[in-house]
Amino acid sequence: MSNSVSYPTYQENIYPAGRNDLIDKVKAQVNQGRFEHILRVEKKALELAERWDVDAEQASIAALTHDYAKQRSDEDFLAVIDQKKLDPDLKNWGNYLWHGVVGAEMVHDELGITHQDVLDAIRQHTIGAAYMTKLSQVIYMADYVEDGRDFPGVAEVRALAFEDLGASVGWQTKHTLEYLLSKNGRIYPGTITTYNEWSTK
Repeated sequence: MSNSVSYPTYQENIYPAGRNDLIDKVKAQVNQGRFEHILRVEKKALELAERWDVDAEQASIAALTHDYAKQRSDEDFLAVIDQKKLDPDLKNWGNYLWHGVVGAEMVHDELGITHQDVLDAIRQHTIGAAYMTKLSQVIYMADYVEDGRDFPGVAEVRALAFEDLGASVGWQTKHTLEYLLSKNGRIYPGTITTYNEWSTK
């Protein structure tokens, strides 16, 4: 695994304005700490994309936009849930879920990104899904093991992501569930669906 990555030159079909413009648009939406995390996720996503033969441009765009809506207000999310007629149960959750599932709608409408796999990777980056493309798996893991992360087992799962991507998805989901249970946290049913599908990969 390399310490340097090659950043892709965007083509015309996903985000025509180019990577630098997308970076500027994302930076305007988040604070500096969140922005630095986003750049680290992009770097890790590109490393994983190279390892698993995932399109680098798609990985870059999905990584740069995965937290685009992270610091939006609850009112913004609730309004989009109503406007888009999304599952009303979403209102019973919060930013942890909303910034991915609802945030993808904001990325679609505000940035003009319509590529389905990219939008699904944004939607799935916190809770996963029973079916995830390689791109979705890459973003799910890059967010979890970007080089700024520091938690028990991070070196193990970071290495696993390059050895067996599906197994690393299962590892992350299992440990997220264990964390939520230890904190008596509420568990979104979709997280359990992800665990049931990926825990045996």
